[in-house]
Amino acid sequence: MGTRTIRGAITTENTKETILADATMMLSTIIQKNGLANTDIVSMLFTCTKDLTAVYPAVAARGLGITEAGLMCMQELYIEGSLEKCIRVLVTIDSSKPQADMCHVYLKGAERLRPDLVNKGESK
Repeated sequence: MGTRTIRGAITTENTKETILADATMMLSTIIQKNGLANTDIVSMLFTCTKDLTAVYPAVAARGLGITEAGLMCMQELYIEGSLEKCIRVLVTIDSSKPQADMCHVYLKGAERLRPDLVNKGESK
């Protein structure tokens, strides 16, 4: 087993319900595409752009039963012209798969962050 990371991002609106629904969608897609069990997840680091203030996206992870992994939420560095209303996540897992086999997930307009991964068919 080794430590691997999976990246993800999704755009959303600044309501508690929408942030939780979209964060759940992003995390569920990461889990499904990578064949993960909750026990494979070591930690998740979330960032949100400064315009998302209604709820912590980590609440969605807890709602999916991810209760033993370390979770942390932070504000994304603000850069002029950067993607707005965006949640990003870095998921650290234990896996015997090579890092190159990890499937990164970019949804609802966040594909522009990593077109190289989207073009490789690693994100839907």
